[in-house]
Amino acid sequence: MKSWCTPLYEGTFSVGMDKKFFSIPRDGNAAKGALKISLNPFLIVNEARVMLIDTGIGSFGEDTGVERLFENLERHGIADYEVTDIFMSHLHYDHMGGLAHQNSGFWELSFPEAKLWVSKDDWARVMAKEEFYDAEKTEFIAFLDARADLHFLEAEDQPYPEMRVERIGGHTQYHQAIWYKDEDLNLLMAGDVIATRGQVNRVFAAKYDFDPEQSKQQRVRLAREAYELGATILAYHDEECSMFRIVGHDARRGYVTEPVSGGRP
Repeated sequence: MKSWCTPLYEGTFSVGMDKKFFSIPRDGNAAKGALKISLNPFLIVNEARVMLIDTGIGSFGEDTGVERLFENLERHGIADYEVTDIFMSHLHYDHMGGLAHQNSGFWELSFPEAKLWVSKDDWARVMAKEEFYDAEKTEFIAFLDARADLHFLEAEDQPYPEMRVERIGGHTQYHQAIWYKDEDLNLLMAGDVIATRGQVNRVFAAKYDFDPEQSKQQRVRLAREAYELGATILAYHDEECSMFRIVGHDARRGYVTEPVSGGRP
């Protein structure tokens, strides 16, 4: 079978200083002073594995739940128990909230058969905290630590022949870029370092990053490498074009990009 990849659009949100995620229409506007953010976990399927990169916000938004992720997977003929591997770009709750959910007051793994691949150092950092955001999320992360099939990634790692992970830092201290390459697919997912299509043509240092200068440098490097290698970039927070490829460079306009269609071939 041919390998394939698709975004699993979870919604668009208005996110204010309180970091609460309120659902808004995809073409709507964020509240005054808030950011407009879309969430797109990614599904990669090959002959041997069914993989997710990040899992959305789960129940940690206002009126959100893991059901949306399950519905998106079902549209592509995938059941929760068929997911074999989950790779995390970093450990912010809008990227990992779908890993577990509550059922009748008890936490359950959303993907009970999946290996969960995380940065070893990032997991140690989170588990050393007395509180992970708040009481509910602290219970959530403790449950994952006890029950998930955790697999720890080094700063440079290759868990499968087609999957390579590198620590890039920037947005978070142990942020990871995830590269995937086989005969059918050539992908880069850089989490919130390249979060949208437009960011490949912006040189900026964001105050919300752990290390803004590192993010800026890695963004420039990764965009250049994706262009040189012909990789499709997976943009987790893009509201319109979450899969795109850099196809050229113009001296005045910068990189020329084109959308890439995802889905089963």
